[in-house]
Formats: sequence, structure tokens, C-alpha cells
Amino acid sequence: MAFGRGPRTPHTGTTGTTTTTTTRGDRPSIFNPILSVLNIFVWISSVIVLGIAAYEIHQFKKYYDAYPGARIVYILVIAVLTVAFFLLSFLLHPRPGYTLLFNLIFSYLWLVSVVFAAQSWSSRHVARKWHAMEAFTFIAFFGLFFNTLYAWWQQHRAAVPTRTTTAAVV
Repeated sequence: MAFGRGPRTPHTGTTGTTTTTTTRGDRPSIFNPILSVLNIFVWISSVIVLGIAAYEIHQFKKYYDAYPGARIVYILVIAVLTVAFFLLSFLLHPRPGYTLLFNLIFSYLWLVSVVFAAQSWSSRHVARKWHAMEAFTFIAFFGLFFNTLYAWWQQHRAAVPTRTTTAAVV
């Protein structure tokens, strides 16, 4: 969710008789391309989890004619929400204040998905599809957790004024 530059907040300072203004958004950051790629990985992993979970629910209902369980349905719902909201965030430029909240909420939702997947399908006697779904839920959680840390750091950095050094005019 941290596409583009950080918030453009001007910071003014007075030294002697010279006033300087700097903007934190003007600084180049190496994290933005990395986070863009990480957001794409989160979206792709949630699409993969969505596909595997939907296929398994369909197969379970087809052969057993029963309810597959709440854990896989929870993982499917979180994957659907992530695909939808991340697709919107790719198209719309996110607001800096809401990016942290969005990433924090979805990282906790994916953390619960990782716990459900690890409890249900960590044995070696399950199909490889379940292990793949477990791995991609972890990738989605890790990406969102890193995005949350970056959004918090970006807000913290915008709140702290920069130091500028200028020569006093005599």
C-alpha cells in the first residue's frame, strides 16, 4: 500500500535572518520500488491462496457433500478481501494516514490465516496443495507486516522535522 512518495509536508526553520524550507517528499527513497514489488507479491500470493482454497472447498462439497470447516472458509474470505482491496489500491493512490491502518488490519487477518493453516496442514501426510497454501499465506502475511513497518516509519519520519543548515546573513 505504500506506492509512490511519502507525504509531502513542508518543514520550515529559521536560522539567523535566513528562513529555509525543506520537503521530506523530495528525498528519493529506495524502499518505494521494493514495496511496490512486495505489494505485487502479496496480491499474487493472495490470488494463489484464493484459488487453492476455492478449489478445495469445491472438491470437498462435491465428494463429501458436507461443510468443509470454518478455517478454510476464513482463509478464503481473507484472500478474497485482499484481492479486492489491493486491486483498488493499485488503481487509486493511497492516503498516507490510511495506509498504516489498512496494512495493520490486513496483516493481523493474514496472521490468523497463517496460524489456521499451520495448525491444520503442517503434517507431512497432507497434499502438497495444502503446503503451498500454507506457504503463500505466510508470504502474504510477511509482505503485509513489512508494509506496516514501512508505513509506520514513513509517518514517524514525516512527523520529525528535518535539520537544515544555512549560513546567517550578516
